Amino acid sequence: MSGRLRIGVNTLFMVPGDVGGSETYLRQSLRAMASAHPDVALLLFTSRDNHNLLRQEYARFPNVEYRQLRFRAANRPLRIIMEQLWLPAAVFRSGVDVLWSPGYTAPLLSACPQAVTIHDLQYKSHPEDLSFLERLTLDFLVRSACRRCRAVITVSEFARQEILRYGFAPAAKVFAVHEGVSEDFAAPDQQGRKRGPGGFQPGHQPYLLCVAHTYPHKNVHLLVDALRLAGERIPHHLVLVGSPRRGEAALEESLARFAGSFERVHRLQGLSRAELKDLYRGAACFVLPSAYEGFGLPVLEAMMAGTPVVTSRMASIPEVGGPHAIYLAGLTPEDLVRSIVQVLDMDSAARQEHVRRARQWAASFTWSRSARQTMEILSRLACP
Repeated sequence: MSGRLRIGVNTLFMVPGDVGGSETYLRQSLRAMASAHPDVALLLFTSRDNHNLLRQEYARFPNVEYRQLRFRAANRPLRIIMEQLWLPAAVFRSGVDVLWSPGYTAPLLSACPQAVTIHDLQYKSHPEDLSFLERLTLDFLVRSACRRCRAVITVSEFARQEILRYGFAPAAKVFAVHEGVSEDFAAPDQQGRKRGPGGFQPGHQPYLLCVAHTYPHKNVHLLVDALRLAGERIPHHLVLVGSPRRGEAALEESLARFAGSFERVHRLQGLSRAELKDLYRGAACFVLPSAYEGFGLPVLEAMMAGTPVVTSRMASIPEVGGPHAIYLAGLTPEDLVRSIVQVLDMDSAARQEHVRRARQWAASFTWSRSARQTMEILSRLACP
């Protein structure tokens, strides 16, 4: 290879507002890469769904280019077909030195070396999150990507060990690269908004916060059960940020059993980044009773925002939360009540010290480091 390094980025998986943490991973990684490596050309292969957003987001970076594949990636079966048939032809014509696919799947055929990011193997540990056909399709595509790509990037050591345990790839080509958290979660709001997202007003009443789609393994319904069990010990409102998924029925059942749910439980989705930051900063406690996370970025976002975190000691979460989260003894409403009350009962000095240490820990996870390590992997593929 000679001349300027050209890295192709497969963004077809990213339907804005629909793919959760992998969207944050893509957008923050690209910003950090484009900023730190102006000598490297990043060619984004986009869809109709994300093309305009990405062009606007990286408009100030002259080293970012775009090739739009004119179809709607929100149609998932169509996206799979286009990724396997149209994308390889576009990659061939573009002359990129390496193709990076940051969203689990990659073309089976490529004219250049490939890397793929596998964020987790959630569907293996929690098959209830997807239909049988979805699991079968995803398993084929993820296994194929791991086999075809010369490097497999994942976002935690836990996720790396999952990939090795299931035999998806040999250890020599699987790399754990932690995600980062943006420092602006710690910055005070500069806009002076009077009205909160969805009509909810942070600061108007004390509240607990959970940021998670309602997949069964997220256990969002346990928060409602915990409020019902706690009674006056936890008089707070509960704000749930996320979209409905296959765990919605369990949440609806819990809401139906909780007489005060209509007044105290607020469900929000489609928030702006600024609105989400406001919610983090204003919460009395952030709670994530998840049984599985490939990384668990909301834990760091809450810490950076200065909000104590209650979460499980499962999967990658202790790797990310370190010694600065309040860990649940188990995944029951009783366990949630005990840990939430522990946070709410902190005196001012103890809370301030807890927040200070947690924020310092969170600040050690940076997108610049994540991007640098990813760029090193991609550069090695392009320069064997």
